Amino acid sequence: MSSEFDYKQYLSLVKKRKLPVVIVALLVMTVAVVASYLLPEKFEAQSTVFIEKNVISELVKGIAVTPSKDDSIKVIKYATTSRTLLLKVINDLDLTNTRAKTDEAREELIRTFQKNIDVKVKDNNLFIISFTDSSPRVARDFVNMLVQRYIEENLSSKREESYGATKFLTEQIGTVKQKLTDAETELNKFKADKGGVINVDEAKLFEEINLAQQKLYDLQLRRRQLEGLKPVARMAADPLQARLIFLQKRLEELRVEYTESYPEVIKVKSDIETVREQMKGRRGVLADMPDSEEAGRVQAELTAVKMSEASLQRYIGMNQALLKGIPTAKAGLEKLEMEKQSRKELYDKLLSRQGQSEMSQQMEVQDKTTTFRIIDPAVIPSFPASPDRVKVILLGILAGLAAGIGIALLLDNLDHSVKSIDSLKKLGFPVLASIPTIQDPEELTRRKKKDTKIFLLAAGYFSLVLMVLAYEVVDRYLL
Repeated sequence: MSSEFDYKQYLSLVKKRKLPVVIVALLVMTVAVVASYLLPEKFEAQSTVFIEKNVISELVKGIAVTPSKDDSIKVIKYATTSRTLLLKVINDLDLTNTRAKTDEAREELIRTFQKNIDVKVKDNNLFIISFTDSSPRVARDFVNMLVQRYIEENLSSKREESYGATKFLTEQIGTVKQKLTDAETELNKFKADKGGVINVDEAKLFEEINLAQQKLYDLQLRRRQLEGLKPVARMAADPLQARLIFLQKRLEELRVEYTESYPEVIKVKSDIETVREQMKGRRGVLADMPDSEEAGRVQAELTAVKMSEASLQRYIGMNQALLKGIPTAKAGLEKLEMEKQSRKELYDKLLSRQGQSEMSQQMEVQDKTTTFRIIDPAVIPSFPASPDRVKVILLGILAGLAAGIGIALLLDNLDHSVKSIDSLKKLGFPVLASIPTIQDPEELTRRKKKDTKIFLLAAGYFSLVLMVLAYEVVDRYLL
């Protein structure tokens, strides 16, 4: 019941204030209609471009380097709104003579065009470029020229990249090849100088050194023995020395059985002294006496042993030095081989990349990679994209109705007169009686005629607004 009461209350309120309600509502509608025709018209032209991957790109996958389709799509929005590209399009359309005669005007025109360009990507292989301008012909020509310029710049940049990459790889191949040749030369020279050291078996060499040291030890022992036998052999060649030895031995045997006063003991001692005196008298002659056969044999063997010992010492020293140099030589060889191998791998990679670059270059020159296909080129738009008069007029009608009701509520709130018995009771005054309004039939008739005229005028004016709306609907959506 409360909702029904409120509805009737608002309806009676609007009916009571029908004149300002009608005037405000029609005024707002009129402003909306007029504004829809006074607002500057903006025409939107758009072009749809499809990016497709060529079949050849899949066939040469892994052999040639082809640009990624995803990368091309990612940079479309930035590329199409770049200052460089827009300036080329403006110059191609000769807009500088008509819209940008000064540098400041040209920069402002570029900023305006950047705001009016919209790029939408669909399904990762389809993008739509749209542009809004006050001239439908300029909008069409700008979009078509922008798409054409973008495709040309894209293909041109890819060709330049391919040419630059091929040239760079060719230069690097020459440099790396020279370094590889130098590394091979240095490695061969090292092998020639250190080949005897590098090819030696360390374990076998160590075993040979141990055997040589054992032989050296045996030779040193034999040398000492021969050096001890040498004086004995020389003395054995002297008769006096031999008689002295015999007498000394006989003396020792006699002392075992007899005393020092025994005559034979005395005689042997006397003989020993005589022999010694004789040996002293001919000491200088003894030095010139030839060695005996035994002494010569001992001397010859001693000389051979010393020569073998010296030879073994030289052999051991040489092998020990060789053993110490093996790790250094092998480390140097390994370093040179690694350097050669790394340069060889780099050289092979550069050759492979050069082949890929040359194939990619040919594909770019013949447009065999990513293909930009213009599905829908831009055409001259038949009606402006903004303002949308249908939407503006509809919004104006709704706004007018809302404004009319709002003005009725506002006037009612500004009226502080007592409008009902309940409001009077709230003020604390006693209500003794209620006198109903006495209607004058003539006044009531005149008021009805006046209201009828107002409603007829309002209906006629509103019909005119609806006719304008119908015309725009038919012109925009049905024709």
